[in-house]
Amino acid sequence: MVQHIPREGPGLLAEIAREWGLAVEMCRAWAGEPLPRDHPADQVLVVMGGPMGVADLENPDTPWLSPTLHLLRQRLELNRPILGVCLGAQLLALAAGGGAVPLLVGEPPVPLKEVGFGAISFTRSADQEPVLAGLSPSQVVLHWHGDRILLPPKATLLASSLHCPEQLFRVGRLAYGLQFHCEVGPMDLVRWIAEDDAFVRAALGAGGPQWLREQASLWFPAVDGAWRQLLTNLLHACFG
Repeated sequence: MVQHIPREGPGLLAEIAREWGLAVEMCRAWAGEPLPRDHPADQVLVVMGGPMGVADLENPDTPWLSPTLHLLRQRLELNRPILGVCLGAQLLALAAGGGAVPLLVGEPPVPLKEVGFGAISFTRSADQEPVLAGLSPSQVVLHWHGDRILLPPKATLLASSLHCPEQLFRVGRLAYGLQFHCEVGPMDLVRWIAEDDAFVRAALGAGGPQWLREQASLWFPAVDGAWRQLLTNLLHACFG
């Protein structure tokens, strides 16, 4: 699992993987740890999120981003399993021929930071996409981004939100990108709010951090089962 910043770890995804008896290997890329070199078919490459974006590929402060993009391209060429979350999904889209741009809404268009608990709607049925088995047609997830994904030509769109059309997609059979978060737990979110305070206030106003904490106490008990189901389905799909 490639991690771009300490606070954005695999959370619930790693918990489920360990419950399956899978080994979870972390690559703390921001700390200079080397990226994976091998591409075994029975290993899922997970690329997590972070506050940087595809525009930072040449930023000297994030020297691991370009090698991570190269790694994703290699995995796609070999048809190896991939899960990309938020920034990871944007890098996956770029590696497959798409990209990412600032999220704009309205007329004239203005930038939007989509932050907080909100619904996504699935664009296909569970019969069409087994990764959606056991889920309702729409699901509340955690949003935390200011960009939108430009889908690669051969990608299949699986979910959208009101403001951001590209929330979940598949490339080929074994690569999935999630713009949203469902790996985050209650204590993770407490840390995110504290460490990303400026981003939260820019998105939600001065009262945003407190409002988000109140929303968390309401939503986490309600979404736990569905988030576990989706992440379990994704892991199952990645292993073919």
